[in-house]
Amino acid sequence: MSLSLSIATYFIIWWLTLFMVLPFGVKTQQEDGDVVPGSVESAPAVPHMLKKALITSIIAGIIFAVVYSVYTYNLISVDDIPFLPKFDEAN
Repeated sequence: MSLSLSIATYFIIWWLTLFMVLPFGVKTQQEDGDVVPGSVESAPAVPHMLKKALITSIIAGIIFAVVYSVYTYNLISVDDIPFLPKFDEAN
């Protein structure tokens, strides 16, 4: 796997993971009882973005390590996927 492909893969995995981590532990301003004027009640009271970015980086690193290992060691090939047509080298 080239460096540019590795960076692009990690970047995509990181963003997908961030969107999964964002809702964890969110307490809305309405639940907190302190709604800031001009904001919606469902806005997070304290977003904890630095903590979520760190958690996202750790989880994305683990997922990337698995994807990198599968790609590098060819643990799963295209022929292992059952719903794809088998490729014949004779054609």
